[in-house]
Parts: sequence; C-alpha cells; structure tokens
Amino acid sequence: MIHTEEVAQPDEVSRKPRDDELDAYGVTDRGKVRAENQDHFLLGSLRKRLQIRQSSLALDKIPLAEERVASFMMVADGVGGGLKGEQASRMALEVATRYIAEGARCYYRFDEEGVDLGHSLEEGAKRCHEALQERAASDPEAAGMATTLTLYIGVWPWVYLLQVGDSRYYQYRDGALTQISRDQTLAQELADQGIMPRDLVEKSPLANVLSSSIGGQQTAPVVTRIPNSWGTVHLLCSDGLTRHVPNERIAERLSAMPSARKVAEELVQDALDAGGTDNITVIVGRAVPKD
Repeated sequence: MIHTEEVAQPDEVSRKPRDDELDAYGVTDRGKVRAENQDHFLLGSLRKRLQIRQSSLALDKIPLAEERVASFMMVADGVGGGLKGEQASRMALEVATRYIAEGARCYYRFDEEGVDLGHSLEEGAKRCHEALQERAASDPEAAGMATTLTLYIGVWPWVYLLQVGDSRYYQYRDGALTQISRDQTLAQELADQGIMPRDLVEKSPLANVLSSSIGGQQTAPVVTRIPNSWGTVHLLCSDGLTRHVPNERIAERLSAMPSARKVAEELVQDALDAGGTDNITVIVGRAVPKD
C-alpha cells in the first residue's frame, strides 16, 4: 500500500540550504540488556556532478562544485533474534542505498511531469522486502529475519518519508513535537479499528508485534510528502528511544539543542538512564542559516 499525502504546502519557497548549513548526526547504542545491536542507520546525500575529461583551459578557474540534489537519512531496527535482526537491518539499508543510487535520475527530475518520487520509494521498499525474503529462503539460518525501515529524503522544499514498521519520524517546529509516522504494530491497528482504547496502546504487549515489516509476512510501505523549512528539526529513531523517553522530554531536548550531535547523544543517554532495555538509535537533522 502506498499512501502519498501532502500534509501542507511549504510556507514559502526559499533558497535551498548549502552543505555547510546542514547539521545532521546519528548515534546508535546496544543498550544495557541486549547482547547485540540490531539497529543500523545511515546518512547521505545524492549529488549531480560535472566532470571535465579534457580541456585547454585552466581547470582551477572553472567551478566544479557538486550540487546536492537530495539528502537522506535511514533507520532500520532488525527483528528475528540473534544475528538475524542485525543482518536484516544492515541488508535493508544496503539495498535501499543501492536503489537510491541506481534511481538517481528520478531525484534529478522529481519536479517534472510524470516523475513520481512516491512510487519510486514504494518500489525501493519492495526491493528491500524481496531481497530479505530471498535471503531467508536460501539460508535456513536466516529464516525469520525482518526489519523496520524509516527513510527520510529531503528534496528541497519537500520531505519524502517512507515508513515500514514502527521506527518513528518526528518534526519539531515552533515549540511543538509532531509524530509524522504511524506505528505499524498490531496494537496500533486494533486502536485504529476501535477495538483497543488508544490510551492502552503503549502498554499493550501487541505494541511490540509488527503488522508490517521488511522481510516479514506482510509489508505495507507508506509514503508521505511533507513541506520542509529552515525552522524544522527532523528526528528519526528506533523504539529503543521512545519506549523510555517521553515526547515531552524529546521536545525539551530539541528546543535547546546546541547541535545535532549533542542532542542525539543526550537523547540516547536519556534512554540508557531510563533502563536501556532495547537497542537505541537516534538521528537528528536541521538546516542552520549562516547568512
């Protein structure tokens, strides 16, 4: 299932942030209980590049800066026990990164008629899902491997969010923290159907059972398009953060963040101090004008 939703329009079309104005950082920690870390994360950018093969001109007089077309951040939280979860999350990020690189022309031409970034992201999720299922089918030791996948792609002035599973994406803006992603768990499904009271979702054992995953029995990728802005802070995380750190504390940290690295490290430490019963992964990103 693909759900492409424009939450709103950009406030105004402003200039795209330069590379030196991007502040993004990721941290992952095994936690205090788990024997291994089944989380993985990745930050990167997609670029157009001018390459001069030969010229009689002095090349130092020609600007050869690579233009950033898009920025991307990913979090994957593996499930399956033992090394299966770690292999699943690592493999999902590897396949997703290759797919982004192979489909680069789609990002170069995202604003042209007939070019559908949402469909491209859905196809990428299906590629990851099929790759994990093929691996599990060919290797008995990999049977049962699966992972969440939350992928942020910033193509100014828009954010494209791909989500499978329950790793979350938040936006912090104007003093308010908003969860954009929707947990794909059995507890959330029951609450959406009116079978379970919403105030019991977080406490239910079914909150830890995925209704959709990469490599599992069912996958239902959701793609959302959201406007981006200079004043927006982006947060991706695995549930190792949110099961221990309430939204109020996350908002408090983001409201006073000195840097993406500092706040990511502080949030991971908050989760550890509160018990650290799961692997913890946090990515924080924002644009900071320097003019």
